[in-house]
Amino acid sequence: MKKMIVVFLSLVLVLFSASSFADSRITVNGTGEVRVSADTAVISLGVNARDKDVLKAQQKVNEAIAAIRAALLAAGVAEENISTDFINIYAIYDYREDQEQIVAYNANSTLAIRVTEMDRVGSMIDICFAAGANTLNGIDFSASDTAAAETEAMKKAVAAAKAKAEALAEAAGLKIKGIELLSEGGTYSYSNTVSSLQDRGFAEEAKAAGETVVQSAKLIVSASVSITFEAE
Repeated sequence: MKKMIVVFLSLVLVLFSASSFADSRITVNGTGEVRVSADTAVISLGVNARDKDVLKAQQKVNEAIAAIRAALLAAGVAEENISTDFINIYAIYDYREDQEQIVAYNANSTLAIRVTEMDRVGSMIDICFAAGANTLNGIDFSASDTAAAETEAMKKAVAAAKAKAEALAEAAGLKIKGIELLSEGGTYSYSNTVSSLQDRGFAEEAKAAGETVVQSAKLIVSASVSITFEAE
């Protein structure tokens, strides 16, 4: 009787081990990236002015912004591609002998200028600074159609995950036999932004150096997946 019990328990252990081995799972993550050329740039620039009179400070900004708009329209930029991005006025305080006094007001206004002719981005900046702009906050590059790039990035992500799983399986003495679960982590693109510049002497320096050179960026479209593989 005892011998039969031992044999039975041995069979159970063998079957359990075989089942556990057959039910091996390997879960990995994969990412894929594709580069695409930017076809749109949004320039963020504007005017910063200071005066002891808050209305005069704002008037300086308004006049300069109006001149910039007129210069852009004359250069062929459509009205719908020029929009107000930011407006701000704040007081500048002086603290002496524990007393708070307003010594001036700072006013600034920023425009967002959408450009689809990538070879004109630098000249648009020059036009604005020649018309009175004195702050350049940045240039945001984007691509209008990334559908094909997203599909390609997802394929690369799946391939990367499969390669990882196969390497892990080989190291563990297993073999991949199929996919049990696949989930998408999402696709997104890096919006490449030129670092900001705020310098009142920028306009004069730009004139001396010639036209501002802006090279359009290659955007990165990225996708990620998580896959659970069956192994044996």
